[in-house]
Amino acid sequence: MNLLLQTSHANLQATIAVTGSKSETNRLLLLQALYPTITLANTSNSDDSEVMEKALKGNDAIVDIHHAGTAMRFLTAFFAVNEGREVVLTGSQRMQERPIKVLVDALKQLGAVITYEKEEGYPPIRIKGQKITASKVDIPANVSSQYISALSLVAPKLENGIELNLVGEITSVPYIKMTLALLNDLNITTSFEGNTIRVSPKKEVVSKEMVVESDWSSASYFFSLAALSETATIKISSYKENSLQGDSALIQLYEQMGVQSKFENNTLVLAKQDNYTPVDVTFDLNNTPDIAQTIVVTCLGLGIGCHLTGLHTLKIKETDRLEALRIELTKLGANISVTNDSLTLVASHQINPNVKIATYNDHRMAMAFAPLALKVPIIIENAEVVSKSYPDFWEDMKKLGFQETELV
Repeated sequence: MNLLLQTSHANLQATIAVTGSKSETNRLLLLQALYPTITLANTSNSDDSEVMEKALKGNDAIVDIHHAGTAMRFLTAFFAVNEGREVVLTGSQRMQERPIKVLVDALKQLGAVITYEKEEGYPPIRIKGQKITASKVDIPANVSSQYISALSLVAPKLENGIELNLVGEITSVPYIKMTLALLNDLNITTSFEGNTIRVSPKKEVVSKEMVVESDWSSASYFFSLAALSETATIKISSYKENSLQGDSALIQLYEQMGVQSKFENNTLVLAKQDNYTPVDVTFDLNNTPDIAQTIVVTCLGLGIGCHLTGLHTLKIKETDRLEALRIELTKLGANISVTNDSLTLVASHQINPNVKIATYNDHRMAMAFAPLALKVPIIIENAEVVSKSYPDFWEDMKKLGFQETELV
């Protein structure tokens, strides 16, 4: 569906419960499959997590994970060490264009048996689960942290654990640390020193309930709404001050864009700063690339420029996010340029109204552009794509007073 989004006021007041973190949920679903004594609470209701759970609990010979990139990476490792099980792991047309070779090569170093069904280096892949006894592996660290997390998550079930040598600059470090912290919560021994990660083997873990924190990437859209409002008091839950999620850096980043944050127990309260003066910003998002779309749209709405770096992983996401941002922001009247790993927006107060924003099967494109409705009416194409990570997003926007009209 195409959704016309607009609002008659810019004073935002609401209390919203955000779904559990997709990143944490998918890691814990895999760990639960390895260690059934674990129970989970506040899991994500996203499409990606539902696909992941179905694949882990099913017994199909062909496993189709659609657009779920995290599931593709994590399940590749899971099925590779699932002795005696053979599956073909596939996904959407876009998923079949997203590289998997770095992870497959690393698993093959350990003794995994994986072949490509179509194009070398890309899904679909055929995986014949093996008993893995090798433990040392080298892997490029600058492509996707999910490859490293995938190997780390299955490592405790390997006979000798794993020693990962990360080659080159490490990207998205907070996501790797999240993975290791979840393992530590289960009393699995890990270390991350320099460019080496070690995970010790552990046959069983004690019964434990793991509670998933709400998703900080999803929180980013409320930071953007607060920044673009005239006044705001937006309460979102459930969040932790000492979060494992890298995107909790939103607090520091958006402080520079006029948003005050404070915690009331597990509720995060966002407010528009009094007397905020907009100024251009420069951010290195190497550790938090998933919030780049939200930030650049906020900057457009504020009439400020930005220079964002550390964005090289965005080219292999649900879409080439850098190119998608360039095309859609240009429609809105923005002066924007992109490279392979950076984005520059020139400050301007012009925003064209009633522009149709293409979403490219990318949930974050839909949600990142939605806050601009505080400035001009905007049309989000294929708005249902938000179900990939945040199915309740449009309902929550209504709570903030936005009018939503479905267009034919």
